Amino acid sequence: MPAFRPRYLRSVAAALVLTAAVPATSAGAASDSGAGSAGGLREVMFVGNNWDGTADVIKSSGDFARIGRIDVVPDKDARMAEINANPIRWIYFMAIRNSVGEGHDQFVDDMYSTPDGTSVVVSRPSFADVVSIDLATGAVNWRFPVSGYRSDHMAVSPDGKRVAVSASLSNTVHVLDIDTGAELGRFATGDKPHENIFTRDGKYIYNMSIGDVNTATDAPWLDWTKGDRHITVVDATTYQQVKVIDMRSRLDAIGLKDYSDAVRPAVFSPDESKLYFQVSFFNGFFEYDLATDRITRTKTLPKNPATGDDRTTFVNDSRHHGLSMSPDGAKLCVAGTMDDYATVVDRATLQEGPLVTAAKPYWATVSGDGKSCVISESGADQVTAISFATGRKTVSVPVGDHPQRVRVGHVAADWTSPPAS
Repeated sequence: MPAFRPRYLRSVAAALVLTAAVPATSAGAASDSGAGSAGGLREVMFVGNNWDGTADVIKSSGDFARIGRIDVVPDKDARMAEINANPIRWIYFMAIRNSVGEGHDQFVDDMYSTPDGTSVVVSRPSFADVVSIDLATGAVNWRFPVSGYRSDHMAVSPDGKRVAVSASLSNTVHVLDIDTGAELGRFATGDKPHENIFTRDGKYIYNMSIGDVNTATDAPWLDWTKGDRHITVVDATTYQQVKVIDMRSRLDAIGLKDYSDAVRPAVFSPDESKLYFQVSFFNGFFEYDLATDRITRTKTLPKNPATGDDRTTFVNDSRHHGLSMSPDGAKLCVAGTMDDYATVVDRATLQEGPLVTAAKPYWATVSGDGKSCVISESGADQVTAISFATGRKTVSVPVGDHPQRVRVGHVAADWTSPPAS
């Protein structure tokens, strides 16, 4: 847990005045070896080790064995020289380290491979950028500095050609060409944009803004201090706003006035008629019906008695952070971050399965063959696979320091780790 949970962004703002005067990838058929059949590519999973500045490459199913590692900060010395030469950037760099970074630098938040499997595109919060890393050489292909001072969650378009990245301190999402890094468009969001999701047809982007998650004003009656939090829906061609969904009024309508409206990880049902989402401080999730524009079901999951209910101890306001769905839409997988477990939930009945012990699980995704939920255990430096069929753990694989995002992607069939920089 961070020993220091200040009203840091407000302090940073004051310091700056003185200075100036974060769709799920569709599961495809894959063998247990993780080998793909199209174009000499191999399907894998990328695991972003946030505090390490590395990404482990593991098999996408079967035993999920690690097959290599990528340095995603090969330009670290150059970036640090820039930061140390700029007082404003240094202030923000340190603010990220001492707040959301829990005393560590955030070197990788999210990543996606290019369709041809030659590169991986990575958002790097502490460096406030997105880079493309050549998977053969480990060199930086291109770099895009985001507006503001921190990059966050990303999403890739269904055709794999565009990547959307949240610039969390400028309330902006940038949409980039995945091959060149050229900006194709941008759009405004609520406070602190986080999760991004492309709809399956690629026509819309959903962005979830979560507000200030590093202040100590965590009591329900002070929730209004967290900022403007809503879902922004934009046209993925024009990047013009289509609508805004504010969960505050939807939660109020079902009598949950004391619940946060900061939408965290979210996942659509296969037909995209329902959105399932987690919110700050809550041990559970909600079902939202897009057609009727209302929350239709609430699922409260068990609390771990060892966790307690002191909201100021929850990392970045997250009690549960990580949600995925089996390809057939029958099961949800939930990462109970602060409660130290993950569980598979039957979507029809909302009955949870076994509580699988896990150390601060911070993300949940779907294996390449669609049979497993894969969680990142940020407190144990490993990823763990849980069977959708049985709800039980099948295997754990060691990875780097503080794994968070896990994404299915591709590398060349004969890929090996690039040489150390």
